Amino acid sequence: MNSEAISVTNKLLSTPKNIVIVGHKNPDGDAIGSCLGLGNFLRQKGMKVTVIMPNNFPKFLQWIPETDSILTLEREPEETKNVIKNADLIFTLDFNTLNRTGDLEEFLENAKADFILIDHHQQPGDYAVVTYSDVAMCSTSEMVYHFIESLKGVQLLNKEIATQLYVGIMTDTGSFRYPATTATTHRVIANLIEAGAKNSEIHQNIYDTNSPDRLKLLGIALNNLVMIPAYKTAYITISQKELDNNNFKKGDTEGFVNYALSMSGVIFAAIFIENKKEEIIKISLRSKGSFSVNDFSRKHFNGGGHINAAGGRSLLTLDETIAYFKSVLPNYKQVLNES
Repeated sequence: MNSEAISVTNKLLSTPKNIVIVGHKNPDGDAIGSCLGLGNFLRQKGMKVTVIMPNNFPKFLQWIPETDSILTLEREPEETKNVIKNADLIFTLDFNTLNRTGDLEEFLENAKADFILIDHHQQPGDYAVVTYSDVAMCSTSEMVYHFIESLKGVQLLNKEIATQLYVGIMTDTGSFRYPATTATTHRVIANLIEAGAKNSEIHQNIYDTNSPDRLKLLGIALNNLVMIPAYKTAYITISQKELDNNNFKKGDTEGFVNYALSMSGVIFAAIFIENKKEEIIKISLRSKGSFSVNDFSRKHFNGGGHINAAGGRSLLTLDETIAYFKSVLPNYKQVLNES
């Protein structure tokens, strides 16, 4: 954060306020961890804080300290709307345009509160009085740590905050293996461990919770994997029927796309998941090196994210979406082979 942003933030937090912290739709570990960690810190500074999510989140994240305090529009619509309406200050974390909050968008747009944005995705919106944006940062949770540091609040770190932020950093870096993981990231992680985060326990709680149904679904996903060597590309498809036949629960397909990316000779991977309820094909894209899946998703699939990790969606059928995906790959042949 620059000095002006710190000054404005300190002024906004100089008196007790009703604060709302909002994460994005279909929240992941970074959204949950960063929002809860920031909320915990702000409560220690005398603020009244409510963390809000548009909808529910996977079971493997529900053990994180204080998740039971999160309001969701999906579950508690009236209370969620009222909290936003009465907020003095709203933090938006791990997203940078209000449409990433789904049905929460209209209530946020009509809020009287000032906004503070903390996020590491590209092309932030301009709705906030303070925008702390850093696309080089590995996670919003690491940014929250630096935010706390900028406000000279590191001494307020406790076991709960340390655990919450550790989860966010670990999950958004693929257990610290993605390129955006820096030496500074590891120093932050060391400080979180010293503050009480139990790294081994956290890893087990996140990654060692596979159900038989999820493992069977993974088997189906891998059986559906297709490699296109000419474009150094691989993709996975999962139909709604395949989800239903394996008792799909939110979060069950998390990380599946990384299996495609892990193949030798692949630098671009995608997974296409049919969602009949929303009438979309949900898309996750991953890459290695300089190939930007953020640009690819923005251009072709109404999405975005980071250079090496992005999401999108298609309103076509699953078969039509795959056909379209294959049809645009030749336009990227040179850059994919040079990446």
